Amino acid sequence: MTDLHQTKCVACRAGEPTVTDSEIDMLIPQIPEWQVKEVDGIKRLERILKFKNFAQALEFTNKVGEFAEEEAHHPLLITEWGRVTVY
Repeated sequence: MTDLHQTKCVACRAGEPTVTDSEIDMLIPQIPEWQVKEVDGIKRLERILKFKNFAQALEFTNKVGEFAEEEAHHPLLITEWGRVTVY
């Protein structure tokens, strides 16, 4: 089984292979806090993280943004009071 901690994600681009249902079934136990959601026929990961206030949620969003820029892999981030949804 692939250890997700030892892999590097390739951002979704035209022509890149997608993860199969059987691969999802094997990999999802490694990230139990995440859910696979299908939107417009496209499978994506989703996680809602909770924080004590907006400032903490915004700080997390900014850290994810910095990391995402380094990796050239940009998630959808929805920042609200006390929570951040990551797609």
